[in-house]
Amino acid sequence: MSNSTSQYATPLLPQTTEDPQENAIPQNGSVSGAVFNISTTMVGAGIMSIPATMKVLGIIPGLIVIVLVAVITDLTVEFMLRCTSSGKAVTYAGMVGESFGSVGSLAVKICVITTNLGVLIVYLIILGDVLCGNEYEGTIHLGILQQWFGIHWWTCRTFALLVVALVIMLPLVMLRRVDSLKYSSALSILLALVFVVICSSMAVTALSSGKTQSVRIFPDFSQVTALDLFTTVPIFVTGFGFHVNVHPIRAELVKPTDMSSAVRISLLISVAIYFAIGFFGYLLFGDSIMPDVLVNFDQNSDSSFGRWLDNIIRLSYALHLALVFPIMNYSLRANIDELLFSKKNKPPLALDTPRFVSLTLVLFAFIYLVAVAIPNVWYFFQFLGSTTVVCLSFIFPAAIILRDMHGISKTRDKVIATVVIILAVGTSGIAIWTNLNGSSAD
Repeated sequence: MSNSTSQYATPLLPQTTEDPQENAIPQNGSVSGAVFNISTTMVGAGIMSIPATMKVLGIIPGLIVIVLVAVITDLTVEFMLRCTSSGKAVTYAGMVGESFGSVGSLAVKICVITTNLGVLIVYLIILGDVLCGNEYEGTIHLGILQQWFGIHWWTCRTFALLVVALVIMLPLVMLRRVDSLKYSSALSILLALVFVVICSSMAVTALSSGKTQSVRIFPDFSQVTALDLFTTVPIFVTGFGFHVNVHPIRAELVKPTDMSSAVRISLLISVAIYFAIGFFGYLLFGDSIMPDVLVNFDQNSDSSFGRWLDNIIRLSYALHLALVFPIMNYSLRANIDELLFSKKNKPPLALDTPRFVSLTLVLFAFIYLVAVAIPNVWYFFQFLGSTTVVCLSFIFPAAIILRDMHGISKTRDKVIATVVIILAVGTSGIAIWTNLNGSSAD
């Protein structure tokens, strides 16, 4: 009787190893939507620092570094996609957890939360600078609202950021599927292209009238040291660091295998935008280029038309950042939820309305309050590119290939992974050391 009962009882309680969150995600995302979302993640706040890197590296080495980081990014994302296809995990932390256990999974969550939280705070700070002004090296720069309407309580950072956050960003962060952000991401990329077109037009006009600045093709070692060159690498690494969004975007594609194509198209778009902004921005301002090129645009023109163009550039970039915010917030929210509720048998976050809304609002309020209370976290952001972003973009994917829990790594893969880790650790260590020495000297 016990054997018979056992035979009939088994089908009544079917066992499944599938992740319920994977089944809950509608797989109707498009390749174009994936391209827009990936490209938007890459073309974020970092693009305004690219011209300054050209000043340090020179034009040709700058292009080489951009292409090299893009190639390494493509390799590491391919590592991630292969491991995800071979395993059962549907998140970045879960994928690393398959190879390195709970410690590896926790390390990924901490890195994602630290990185994205820092990036989103910086986004709001930049928005506040553009709209309400800031102080740079003892010089006060008025924001667009203050230039247009004067200094009032409603043009201050606290109120202006609150309006932008509630009107533009909050409706977008409340969307529950990453593919739903494809239209805002497409608009974000369009605004970045507007900046490229205006900047390049201004540079060409200045060139034709002989007003462009002299640029360096190669580094000038009379002004920079060899170690200074490494401080530019974290900027590019941060720019190309979209790895935290690989799994959410892939999970919604009709054909997950299309993710590789979407990644390569996005990398080509981002490389073109980065180099165009770097070259034309450096050509326009030369050695007077600021770490944030937006500062140059608010003091460059003495004509009404020039000031009009400057305002368009600054406003388009501010809106661009507001539209990048939701895609970065998506992976931040998902990892915090995974950290807090993964072991409590909760339904997927998108299906649990009270949990989704409360977590979203708490995060949103925290980011806003920090951005208003701490108007300058640039040093923190600078070190993110040398630490947590490097781990997420290069070290973790390469370590998974070396661990090879699924038996998919070839000798070539392991050699590439080893080189990637050595380059990542070496360049990051030098960049951190150089930045610390620079900070001490200042």
